[in-house]
Amino acid sequence: MPNSNSFIAWVIREVPDFEVTLPVTAIGKDSIFNGVLAPAPSGTGFQLSLGGMAGIMLALGEGIEMNVLGLSFGIDVMRPALKLLGIGHLGMPARVASNEL
Repeated sequence: MPNSNSFIAWVIREVPDFEVTLPVTAIGKDSIFNGVLAPAPSGTGFQLSLGGMAGIMLALGEGIEMNVLGLSFGIDVMRPALKLLGIGHLGMPARVASNEL
């Protein structure tokens, strides 16, 4: 089920050192265009996807995510939290980059 989130996830994978993670509520972010195995968008693990219809992602940046029919849920292990369908990240706040001097 490729859509605009699939395109953004592809761009994130292709740009070196682009450390971004898409939210769990980004439906369609788990479609992989070339094959069934790819680096996670954060570049910190891997993602297995069967055409965006079912898959699993194991990565430090994203945590452990399962997806079924484009909908994702899982656990964020680096910032303890649940990733829930329709709700998003429930737990410790996501990491925010800062420009402290």
